[in-house]
Amino acid sequence: MRPNLDKGSDKNVTTTPSPKRRRFKGDHGEGVISAAIAVLIMAFLGAAMWVGFQQMWKATEATTNEKIMQIGSE
Repeated sequence: MRPNLDKGSDKNVTTTPSPKRRRFKGDHGEGVISAAIAVLIMAFLGAAMWVGFQQMWKATEATTNEKIMQIGSE
């Protein structure tokens, strides 16, 4: 059965979305998801850098205290 193409009636007319519309129809929220992933990656990198900084600081502090004790005992 063919769709009704009368002038006053466009209820039965089926339109297909353009290729551009079809492509973007499933991409809703894609930018938000990408931003969330980027934020999570930056958070993990920041946490890893903080742990590394704390370990470096403790090692530097121990070495400094050791050298101060050596200088003070001479």
